[in-house]
Amino acid sequence: MDELKQKAYIFGTIFTLANKLQVLGDEFDKNITTKQWLFILGVSTFREPPMISELANFIGYSRQNAKRIAAALQKSGYITISKDENDARALRIELTPKCREYFKKRDKREIEFLEKLFTGFDAESTHSLYKGLIRLELNIKDLMRSDENMASDGDSI
Repeated sequence: MDELKQKAYIFGTIFTLANKLQVLGDEFDKNITTKQWLFILGVSTFREPPMISELANFIGYSRQNAKRIAAALQKSGYITISKDENDARALRIELTPKCREYFKKRDKREIEFLEKLFTGFDAESTHSLYKGLIRLELNIKDLMRSDENMASDGDSI
């Protein structure tokens, strides 16, 4: 297969794998969806409780989708939503002790899942895929910035 066909295959496969991973993730834990898990993971990467718009940007959700997921997680007791001290319009997200404890309990199952998912990958394969995904992520960010610049340039015509 030539390089262009390989690139097209990778592009299409990313979508199908994302869908399949979401199904597997949703079956992994009936209490937390894959999208909720990613949301919680996103919150945990910030030093300070993130604003909902910050978090939405970070994980690639729309602000409306992030608010919907946050409302469901708050109802389940996994997060708290509070108004920012400096900007009453901004909402901050914080993980609850219940959430932290819940994820500690499923830690071993998550590791087993990852090990099964990457069966047959040696350290070199894993590292190469890791580096490739980082490069792809950077290219996507560049394309998104480029699209934003082109859209704003078009507004001035």
